[in-house]
Order: sequence, then structure tokens, then C-alpha cells
Amino acid sequence: MSAKPARRKLGLWMATALVVGNMIGSGVFLLPSSLAAYGPISLVAWVFTATGAILLALVFARLARAYPRTGGPYAYARRAFGDFVGFQTAWGYWIAVWAGNAAIAIAFVGYLAHFWPALGDDKILAAGVGLAAIWLLTGVNAYGVREGGAVQVVTTVIKLVPLLMIAVGGLFFIEAGNFGEFNASGDSAFSAVTAAAALTLWAFIGLESATVPAEDVKDPEKTIPRATVAGTAVTALIYILGTVAVLGLVPAAALATSTAPFADAAGAAFGGWASDLVAAGAAISAFGALNGWILLQGQVPFAAARDGLFPRLFARTGRGGSPIVGLVVSSVLASGLMLMNYNASLVDQFTFIILLATLTTVIPYAYAAVAELVLLATDRAAFSGGRLARDAVIAVLAFGYSTWAIAGAGYEVVYKGTLLIFAGMPVYAWLKYRAQHAGAETAEAAETAVEAAVDDAELYGPPPGRSDQPEPPVHAA
Repeated sequence: MSAKPARRKLGLWMATALVVGNMIGSGVFLLPSSLAAYGPISLVAWVFTATGAILLALVFARLARAYPRTGGPYAYARRAFGDFVGFQTAWGYWIAVWAGNAAIAIAFVGYLAHFWPALGDDKILAAGVGLAAIWLLTGVNAYGVREGGAVQVVTTVIKLVPLLMIAVGGLFFIEAGNFGEFNASGDSAFSAVTAAAALTLWAFIGLESATVPAEDVKDPEKTIPRATVAGTAVTALIYILGTVAVLGLVPAAALATSTAPFADAAGAAFGGWASDLVAAGAAISAFGALNGWILLQGQVPFAAARDGLFPRLFARTGRGGSPIVGLVVSSVLASGLMLMNYNASLVDQFTFIILLATLTTVIPYAYAAVAELVLLATDRAAFSGGRLARDAVIAVLAFGYSTWAIAGAGYEVVYKGTLLIFAGMPVYAWLKYRAQHAGAETAEAAETAVEAAVDDAELYGPPPGRSDQPEPPVHAA
């Protein structure tokens, strides 16, 4: 019998591409408009966010190296703290995914408005197009269409074209007068940087991507940390240069209300053809990102449901193996979030929703950072001894950054996000009650079966073919 072929594993370049491709979705294409209210000081926020993102990336890389299993923040938090924190992490991460999908749909509509101007003025029409995109891709993922993977590869390549065009070529056309006041927020520099950093972190969500397929990465002890840090650093450089170019190409007042800032910047630098090209690339990128994250919105509750930490309903799959219940429920929630905010402008909708999604993502990130500290103390064998002190310092700094990012989301977002996290606690209590009740029923049924068997034996004797007398010994011939 011939041996099975060895599984092909991801090398450094493939793992790095995975990190970059998953982080660059729709966020950066609309972020310059959200950051316009702060002015060029937002560039400082980009630097702080990039530093914090690299610290978090190191935490995930280290945890994946010690525990090369799938699951991400949920798996690490559950291992360190048990079921309750594991559930909270899965719950928060799930909220972040479907809330983020609402933001991605809004960004898609915003760049589509470049070709269909009515979308920028008619809010009901804009909401309808956003909902159509969500449910079209929900249907595709529910049926488990294999072409979805090809769509992701193509859109990942396309999304880099407009970013590189502006981040590199646009720098030669910037005008100093467009930058405006360095700190346009009216608040202190620290407050402005903190608030802007909460927005910029949205563009780094997905930095943990290389840790997810840890078992399929070649030489994970070296490849995952390098790919995660290199991917985050390359993405940060593209983001920062792109933001500099947009701030210098589009006047601050126009940028604050723009639904397609990169397209406007391209038009200012190269002319109308470039504006159309960038807008098309950004719309395709957003559509592809929405497809990928809709796939994920079903997988997160599906994984938790298999562990008994989400309602059993979410573990159901369709004919193609897709977690159809998780997909549909998540898209219903994303649609509701869009409709609740459709009266606001596209930029205002996007800003609020990404803050909410970022908050519910950073909380699991914070849990992961503390989980590393706990596991460093309780499971030292999984970590190399010579690096314990360094890893502990990185985990503390990553946790501190996560806490700072949570504070920067603002009172309203933290308030609403905390309520969403707390809303999961009754669900957890119900799951535990159901599990305990099911366990008691199983034990009671087993005890009843044993008692019935004993009663039958006393009334009717042993079953046919059995005897209470010991069998005679068998002697060897």
C-alpha cells in the first residue's frame, strides 16, 4: 500500500499573504473620511495602532506556537479561564463579525455611489442595496458554493491596486494646504489620538489570521511570528502612506463628507479615469471582504455550539456542510444594525458601527493577552523557558493597548457594546442549566434501567442463554 501524500503546508510568503489579505478589507477605503474630523494628528494614531497591532500579533503568534490548534481568541481564553470566559470571547467575537459585516456593506455602498450617485443621497435606496449585498452573499455561503474561494483570491489581488496607486503615486501630487489644522478635533492631543486610534484599529482586525491554520503552517514556531509581524508591518505602511496621500490630495472639508475618499484622491492626482478605477477596485474589495466575513460569521457560533457553549441550533449545517443557522441569524442581526442607523449619513453609519465592532473584537484580544500571562504561569512546559520574561512583558503591553483602545471607543460605544456583551450572560446560564438538566436526566435514565434489569432478574431469572451458576473450568487437552 502506498503512503498517503504529505499535506502541503503554508510557507512564509503564503502565511504573510494570508495576514495582509484578511486585514485589508473595506475599512481603510472609507477610514480617511472618518479620520478627517481629527486632521493630520490621525497619522500619530496610525503609528500607535500599528505598534499595538504588532504587540497583539506577537501574543497570538506565541499562543499559536504553544497550542497549534484552531479557534483563535476563543480557544485560548477557554483554555486559560474555562467555559465562562470562553463563551464571552466567542460571543463578543461573533458580535464583532456580524456588526463588522454591516460596516463592510456600508463601505461597499459608499464606493458604489461613485458610479450610482443616488446612493449617496437616497438613504433608503442605500440601505436596500446594502441589504441586497448581505443576503446575496449569505445565500452563496449557505449553499457552500466552491467558487467563493476563487472570488476571495481575485478580490485580494484587486484590492491592493487602488491602495498602492494612492500610497505610492499619490504622494507626488499632495498639496500642503489640504492637510488643514494638525489637530482639528478641538480636544487635547491625547484625546484626539485616542479617539482616532479606536477607528484605525478596525483596519487591523484579522491580524490573528496566520494563527488560525497553525497546524497547516510549515515550521510554525518560526513562520507564524514572522508572517504575523511582517504582514502587520507591511499593511501598516500601506495604510499610513495611503492616509498621508489622501489627506494631502483632498481638502479637509470635502474629505469629511466623502463616501469614496481614495477615489476622490485618485481623481485629484491622476484624473477621472483613476478615480473610476480606484472606486471600482474598492467596491470589489469590499464585496470580497463581505463574502469572506459572512463565511466566518457562521463558523464562529458553529465552533462554540459544538463545544456546548452556544445554542445547539447553531451547530446545524446545510447540505453543503455550511452552518446555515449561524449564517442566517448573523445576517438578520447585521441587517437590523444597518436599518437602525440608515437615517445617518454613510460616513456616520460606518464610523459608529466600526467602533462597535472594534470594541467587541478588542475585548477578546484583551482576554487573549491575559490568557497568555495565565498560561505562562500555569503551563510553562508549553513555552520556551528563556523567553518567559519577554513574552510576559509583551502580553502586558498588548493588554494595556487593548484597554486603551477600548477606552478610545467613547462612552456611547462602550455603553452599547457592554450591554451586548452582558446580553450573552443569560444565554450562558441557560446553556449550563440545559447541560446540567440533560446530564441529570441521563444519569436518572441509566439508574432506572439498572433497577429495571435487577427487578426483571429477580422475577424471571437470568435471560436465556445465561446461568447464575459458574461455568465449569476448561482443561487443556
